[in-house]
Amino acid sequence: MSTTLLLARHGQTLWHAENRYAGVSDVGLTDEGRAQAARLGEWAGRQATPIDAVWTSTVPRAMATADPACRALGLVPKREHDLRECDFGVMEGRTLAEFEATDPTGAAAFRADPVVNPFPAAEDPRSAAARGADALRRIAGAHDGGRVLVVAHNTLLRLVLCELLGIPLSDYRRVFPGLRNAAVSEVRTDGRSVALLSLNVPCEPRV
Repeated sequence: MSTTLLLARHGQTLWHAENRYAGVSDVGLTDEGRAQAARLGEWAGRQATPIDAVWTSTVPRAMATADPACRALGLVPKREHDLRECDFGVMEGRTLAEFEATDPTGAAAFRADPVVNPFPAAEDPRSAAARGADALRRIAGAHDGGRVLVVAHNTLLRLVLCELLGIPLSDYRRVFPGLRNAAVSEVRTDGRSVALLSLNVPCEPRV
């Protein structure tokens, strides 16, 4: 049977306005981020086909984003540490422009191939892709035939989509330029193959 995974990025954080890398840092949601989480919850609650489970990263901003959906669905969220965002090393809390000002060679290398040339002291993107993809496979297996909302992170989800769809990891920034906050991408898997059914669909407020 096929399992549907509804992949959502967490809501806007205090660092997004300046495009700072949050990574594994505990950065809280903004008022807009909380509103995005509320819209995700409303969207989850009005799905014609029920959502059977909610899984989240263990990073607080992801857990906070999932809370309204859990309340709307009457579900207790399940936590998965392997869904956490990549550790960006020296880039935690910094912008790419700030990094480029101090290390133009490193910034150019990252832009050319962010997997072969990750930021200093950062997690290996290949390891992040593998752990995230394995986590989604476990979640899909635990809810065979069901529909599952998974709240995680921008870079982690882009790497995982590449891993699952057979896209070279080094192309993740080009193929998936960015996931909108609290937008949903739908993936279906039967345990052997994976299909991307929709990408980056915002949860519009009910009118």
